[in-house]
Amino acid sequence: MPHEWTPAAHLTEAKDGPLTALRLWPYRSLPPKGFAAMILLAFCLGTVPLYGLLGTRLLWVLLPFILLMVGALWLGLARSYRDGEILEELMLDGDDLLLRHTPVKGKTVEWRCNVYWAKAEMHVSGGKVPFYVTLSGNGRRAEIGSFLSEDERKVLHCELQDYIKRMRVTPTVTP
Repeated sequence: MPHEWTPAAHLTEAKDGPLTALRLWPYRSLPPKGFAAMILLAFCLGTVPLYGLLGTRLLWVLLPFILLMVGALWLGLARSYRDGEILEELMLDGDDLLLRHTPVKGKTVEWRCNVYWAKAEMHVSGGKVPFYVTLSGNGRRAEIGSFLSEDERKVLHCELQDYIKRMRVTPTVTP
């Protein structure tokens, strides 16, 4: 699952602010090496029909279309990578639970609530996606992990409930 819990996040604080407890990001099925291999493979396979045309003018007629296909594939994969640069961070800042959503474009959005009043909810239907997970408190509701798969959101909901329960009973340690 594309998330990471920071161990013992509630016990210590970073020098310049709260320590991240949870980081969420979209899953990338194609790693950067796979991206490069895919572009190379598309180019090599795209040029196979041209081998029989070596030395003819028809080669120069078809070559721009092969290069256009490879360029379109590269642009599409690069766009997909840019769209996947979403990051969500859940932190404990004193007694407050802070959720920071950093989209690809636009401003970072923050949601803050006292951990005692925070509640993780799962909406089986009626949300943007099935099994939609939200955090609520202070009269506001914030979505979390809407870019995750359905199974990942189910796991996230259980982990969030456990985390919030632990933070309610565990006093924060201040240096």
